[in-house]
Amino acid sequence: MSNSFRAYVGNEKHQKVLIPIISIVLGFIVGIIIMLFSQLNAGYLFTALLRGVFGINTKFIGTSRSVFNARYIGEFLVSSMPLILTGLSVAFAYRCGLFNIGAEGQVMMGSLFSIVVALSFPGLPKVILLPMVVIAGALGGTIWGFIPGLLKAKYNVHEVVVTIMLNYVGLYFLNWTVKSLPGSSLVRTVDIPDAAWLGSDFLSDITNNSRLHWGFIIVIIAVYAFYYIMNKTTFGYELRAVGFNKDAAKYAGINVNKNAILAMTLSGTFAGLAGTLLTCGTFNYGRVIPAFENYGFNGIVAALVGGNTAIGSVLGGLLFGALQAIQPIMQANGIPREIAIIITSAIIIFVAMQNGIKSVLNKIGNKEA
Repeated sequence: MSNSFRAYVGNEKHQKVLIPIISIVLGFIVGIIIMLFSQLNAGYLFTALLRGVFGINTKFIGTSRSVFNARYIGEFLVSSMPLILTGLSVAFAYRCGLFNIGAEGQVMMGSLFSIVVALSFPGLPKVILLPMVVIAGALGGTIWGFIPGLLKAKYNVHEVVVTIMLNYVGLYFLNWTVKSLPGSSLVRTVDIPDAAWLGSDFLSDITNNSRLHWGFIIVIIAVYAFYYIMNKTTFGYELRAVGFNKDAAKYAGINVNKNAILAMTLSGTFAGLAGTLLTCGTFNYGRVIPAFENYGFNGIVAALVGGNTAIGSVLGGLLFGALQAIQPIMQANGIPREIAIIITSAIIIFVAMQNGIKSVLNKIGNKEA
């Protein structure tokens, strides 16, 4: 190996990019190996990715049928947007040294608050009701993030324990409330009014009747807000200082407990917005959810793959959104959807093994492991 290559892989700054890439590649290799052992055509995995992410159907190449279908791109973005927001949620708390496993419950609370407001004020014009619905969703996630932040700061209750428990509380509270709303069935509410809907006929038309909606604007604003808070404000500096070394930050005069509360609270805000996108964008009604849908849990991996940064969470959300979007395409070709789930799980394992991967890179770079 050349000295320049050794220097590159041994550089700690470069490793922050290399480790997620290696984890993703290894995850796909595991999926391909399992497909080969199961006598499945591994080529379908890549054709499904081309179709699900870029809208290119390789089966129609050389025929009179259109190779490109924008609907797949729209559905890919719809799958990715909630994951980007939950990735931002996890990353925001992690930068303050906290581990938010409660994004799943915070998504549910955002969804619940949005649907309650949407159905409570059906006569309001869109210019009023839609902002109210978005704010309500953010508020629902904020409240669900504030609870573990407060318990952590005041009573030193570990946030992992509290957030896991709140996920279940959120699940059952959501289902009970949705069933109790006027006109609801055992599985869903009535449709929300058009004034509370994030959907767009224009976006649907240009993406061949996909469910793409205006929620992408909320995602863009959230990504910028994350970046600006973390990198351009004193508050963000304090959060990062607490995350790097809590004792040193406290010695420097930073209020550690206050920042823990604010970090978990704002973390919940991002996840709550994901709930709004699901209820008022992807669907147009509130749903009874029999089990976790893993938006929050996949957001953890999206954040870790992305190095807990704003742009990294976007890329991580797009990656796992793609793996979610290709599942029905793979099933249509006789490939079990579980292959995509296995790849996702393998990536999670390799991300969790990042210290081991870093040790190997250090050895390659002739550094002390």
